[in-house]
Amino acid sequence: MWHFSCDSPLVSHLPPSSFRSSSQLSSSHAAGFAKLNRREGAGGWSPLTSDRSQWLEVDLGERTRITGVATQGRYGSSDWLTSYLLMFSDTGHNWKQYRQEDSLGSFPGNSNADSVVQYKLQQPAIARFLRLIPLSWNLSGRIGLRLETYGCPHASDVVSFAGGSSGLVFRLSPGPRRTSRDIVSLKFKTLKNSGTLLHAEGRQGLSFSLELVRGKLQLLLGPGGASSTEPRRLASLGSLLDDQHWHHVVLERGGAHLNLTVDRHTQRVQIPAEFDHWDIEQLMLGTVQSLSSQKPLVSKKHFSGCLENLLHNGLNLIERAKHNDQQVTLMGNVTFSCAEPVSVSVTFPGPQSFLQLPGALASSSGGVSLEFQFRTWNKAGLLLTFDLPHEGGVAWLHLSEARLRLQIQKAGRALLELSAGSALNDGQWHSVELNSRGGRVTIAVDKEEGGIAHATSSFPVTAGSHLFFGGCPAEDERQECRNPFNVFQGCMRLLTLHSQHVDLITVQQKHLGNYSNLHIDMCGIIDRCSPSRCEHGGRCTQSWTNFHCNCSESGYSGATCHSSVYEQSCEAYKHNGNTSGHFYIDVDGSGPIRPQLVYCNMTAADTWMVIQHNDSELTRVRASPGGNQLLIHFDYSTGEEQLMAAVGQSEHCEQEVAYHCRKSRLLNTPEGSPFSWWLGGPGSGRVQTYWGGAQPGSRQCACGLQGDCVDPQHYCNCDADGLEWAEDSGLLTHKESLPVRSLVLGDLQRPGSEAAYRVGPLRCNGDKNLWNAAFFDKETSYLHFPTFHGELSADISFLFKTTASSGVFLENLGIRDFIRIELSSSTQVLFSFDVGNGPLEVRVEAPAPLNDSRWHRVRAERNVKEATLRLDELPPATQEAPADGHFHLQLNSQLFIGGTASRQKGFRGCIRSLQLNGVTLDLEERARITPGVRPGCPGHCSSYGSLCQNRGRCVERAAGFHCDCGLSAFTGVFCHSEVSASFESTTSVSYTFKEPYELTRNSSAPPSSIYSDVTLRGENVSLSFRTNQSPALLLYVSSYYREHLALLINKHDKLEVRYKLDSNREADVLRSRVKSLANGQLHTVTVMRLSDSVSVQINQNTREDFNLSSDGEFNAIKSLVLGRVLENSDLDPDVSRLASLGFSGCLSVLSFNSISPLKAALLHPDTSPVSISGPLLRSSCGSSASANPYAAENKHHLATDLGSVGSGQPLVNAIRTDSALIGGVIAVVIFVVVAVLAITGRFLYRRKETYRNQEVKEVQREDSPDFPFTSQTDSQNVCGESRREYFI
Repeated sequence: MWHFSCDSPLVSHLPPSSFRSSSQLSSSHAAGFAKLNRREGAGGWSPLTSDRSQWLEVDLGERTRITGVATQGRYGSSDWLTSYLLMFSDTGHNWKQYRQEDSLGSFPGNSNADSVVQYKLQQPAIARFLRLIPLSWNLSGRIGLRLETYGCPHASDVVSFAGGSSGLVFRLSPGPRRTSRDIVSLKFKTLKNSGTLLHAEGRQGLSFSLELVRGKLQLLLGPGGASSTEPRRLASLGSLLDDQHWHHVVLERGGAHLNLTVDRHTQRVQIPAEFDHWDIEQLMLGTVQSLSSQKPLVSKKHFSGCLENLLHNGLNLIERAKHNDQQVTLMGNVTFSCAEPVSVSVTFPGPQSFLQLPGALASSSGGVSLEFQFRTWNKAGLLLTFDLPHEGGVAWLHLSEARLRLQIQKAGRALLELSAGSALNDGQWHSVELNSRGGRVTIAVDKEEGGIAHATSSFPVTAGSHLFFGGCPAEDERQECRNPFNVFQGCMRLLTLHSQHVDLITVQQKHLGNYSNLHIDMCGIIDRCSPSRCEHGGRCTQSWTNFHCNCSESGYSGATCHSSVYEQSCEAYKHNGNTSGHFYIDVDGSGPIRPQLVYCNMTAADTWMVIQHNDSELTRVRASPGGNQLLIHFDYSTGEEQLMAAVGQSEHCEQEVAYHCRKSRLLNTPEGSPFSWWLGGPGSGRVQTYWGGAQPGSRQCACGLQGDCVDPQHYCNCDADGLEWAEDSGLLTHKESLPVRSLVLGDLQRPGSEAAYRVGPLRCNGDKNLWNAAFFDKETSYLHFPTFHGELSADISFLFKTTASSGVFLENLGIRDFIRIELSSSTQVLFSFDVGNGPLEVRVEAPAPLNDSRWHRVRAERNVKEATLRLDELPPATQEAPADGHFHLQLNSQLFIGGTASRQKGFRGCIRSLQLNGVTLDLEERARITPGVRPGCPGHCSSYGSLCQNRGRCVERAAGFHCDCGLSAFTGVFCHSEVSASFESTTSVSYTFKEPYELTRNSSAPPSSIYSDVTLRGENVSLSFRTNQSPALLLYVSSYYREHLALLINKHDKLEVRYKLDSNREADVLRSRVKSLANGQLHTVTVMRLSDSVSVQINQNTREDFNLSSDGEFNAIKSLVLGRVLENSDLDPDVSRLASLGFSGCLSVLSFNSISPLKAALLHPDTSPVSISGPLLRSSCGSSASANPYAAENKHHLATDLGSVGSGQPLVNAIRTDSALIGGVIAVVIFVVVAVLAITGRFLYRRKETYRNQEVKEVQREDSPDFPFTSQTDSQNVCGESRREYFI
């Protein structure tokens, strides 16, 4: 609006009468001499005393736009200010402090008496009066000041509404649509916290309104027609808008969106489609008058206050109203000036604040009578205290848990207690009344609305010589004021003592009462939660000096709920050591995309993220007379934004599609138009006319690509249109076309047409962000990126490994601000930055050197409240930000990674997975074109190899690693899942050692390729077992030379190890002292032999050592048998009887040197030298891992409480009981059921033939013999559905 310079001097031409001050040292030090560069009088203003209660005030004569201020010390003296506050006012009352960046209140002053320090205001202030309050000054002098302000005249059209039916109605000219946009702008000021500010109505009664509700401005959308529905709130912005200061509002409508701006904050909202072609026909300010006779759509509370510069699409409505424009109608008591009531408030800012008034003002012979209003954010604080002269007691009126309480005590004994009101710390003005008369004491809050409490007193309640509001004097020798509660921090106004109003200006002039550390004639309350600094839906609460974010249900953590508590991918969870299960992943970390629940399948070398939809079962469809195409939509378990972000960050995605058909064509190849198609990709998807296993755009199925369709003339099996059932299935792998959104099936109308479809869950693997890395081989090498924008919140995370002892990981500079993270020493990481308050450093010291060539994780966060630094799993280091300092981080240079702009102190080593505010920087792409930096960084096993358990071997991959379990008796992603089987007396598992033996220790092949030497000089045997049988044979190893090794439980329930290493001698029998091994509990046995020395350890018992009598060589071993030994011709008589009995129980994680016979039998029966006779079932021996390969992983139900899950743990269903009795009953029931099932299973399996397949197969459901397909449900399904049929 202003296109000219607005920096003219405003003070230099003013007369002395325009200046006022709190005091003056002498007439030559008066306020009128405080003009910049003037030498009259004593050369400037100096008050009588130098303290923080002094002030200098300037009356500019009219409301003026103020853009800058300049200060200077008193001429020829040692008197100058070093910092100060600025206050503005329209009336000379109700002052408002000017704040920079919504927080910083003080301005820098001078360093000598003559130089001029000028400051340009970030946001111009519009006011008539300016007041400067000294905060600090030259310690060798006193307060001294000359000043100038700069600005220009302020053009203003003002209208005042007195409430009731007062208002302004603007009716727009009828006619065609005038503009595609509507802009309404205005300023308002009011003392009322509720009322309708603006109401715009158009065709069919559609409307939107701006309404003040408890000091906040709400945007309400009203329904059209005859609807009586309450208006819908679209937005709420601003706070404490009833402070009698001007507030700027802009409402801009464009298309389907509305932008609401209050002061400097904007909120964008979407409006319903019916508003797209909607015109404003009537605009009402201050009142509501519907165009029709319909019920008003907004609150009936009318606005009382002033409006300024009301514009609609650039049209000045107040100016038109002044000139009696026919389109503008004035209603009720409307004036074209702003008559402001004088309301003097007082602010209690801190611990030393108090207001002392004479007690006689509130007391009479009959009691006490006083009233006042207060507002605060604190739950507790002393409002008022006074002594009771007649009883020698004391009365306290205070806040406790946001309730008003009156306590009267004498000698520590409570004489009377009352309480009223609730939630009085909401920042609103609340009225308080205290009355005592005729033995009746009453306290009331907010008149009748807040609550009244009465009590009868047996003694008169009158005030002593003094009333103390807010607190007590620090030095009170007479002990007239005692405060056992918190001091009050907040505002008070309208103090009335015995029906007499207290003039606080008189108090300020020291003519009445006494006070300390008060701000009189202003309310300095600040809403630190508007706008909320709590991100991601964190709930903001506040006190007078601070705010707090409750992040408990947001999925984020930190002082402002900025950092996600979840990992960004299944791959990241895997590398934290987690196993399969449901996890929340947050694909953009601290970014705006919410966490999503997915299933992470970590059972294979690749980690798969599985996202379910609502229709993953095989579903049969049949023809129906008169039917048309069948359209099937798929709704995924995650939101659109999360879904596409997850696909985008994955290296590979796939989705299986299958179509089973009989006389139902699919794509109608090769020439015809497709009968069926699918839609996939972002949004509702794009039409795709190829099928799984083929390439995009090919119009083929998998068989067409492979050339093996049932009819070579067609590219899909179903397109042959045969009478027999056929199938086209395959994987869709083109990421840009995933996920499948909907499926259209067309050729189903003909008689005899039948089909079934299945669209599997979306599966993705790989994390392009997690392994994105660069290697910096010189201190002078670096990568540079665009400037990092983290003005209010900045989080930085990365992993590094190095052999260097120091170096800068990251640096970004501004004019004065900067941010930097560096390895300051071999054991310390340093996070430093400056936002204008001086450098702040956060350090974490590691207990061991960090230059160990292992990956270390760094996470740094800086927000308006604090800065934190985390290193690996060490406790975080935190530094709080200054409460009233700068908080905008302003950077303007390039972001340097691995070095600095000066090319000094660069980092040598690897940096990986670098993310700034949830955005991953592509280090590899930039490294490919940057000398001295190489993309990628191998060598992950040094950091993650410890995740491979139980002799699993870590194998490097280009992006990550995997665990080779070939030499382990365990399986699973980390070789952590036990391999167990249940044996019956007829079960026999025989593993044959082949010759010649090849000891293969470098492959991931199954155990079938690992064999034993012909002659062994030692064995390492370990297994776990559980049985009730004794005696029982656990393991038997034979040789071609009639030598053997046997592990057995004897009739005394003890372990025996029998070694016969010389066919001509008796076997050595080694008996353990450990008892009760056939007690049905799980036991672990380890037997180690080296030559003739044997050690045996059972469970956690002490190891037992033995010596053999033979030469210590086990020659030409032949086979290892578990359970019943079928070939017993060469057995010793002592072992033969046990061998024929077999073994009943469970064996687990059995290893013989590098052989895992049980694992080979269960997992690789077709490729291993193993033979199985009798029933062998995969089961659990009772350890933590399950026998089922999927159940072995963490597989849990969905949790309903997002905040209850930690970042590194899968979701678990916590089952809680109310009492031990219930738990006992449940345990008994479960035991009975399990016992019955076990007996039944045992009976059934005795009747079965020999089993070679140990997996429990899914029972195929019976169906029509003409439909030989079953639903192959994915093992990761969150919720299964029964098969459905569609009839079209």
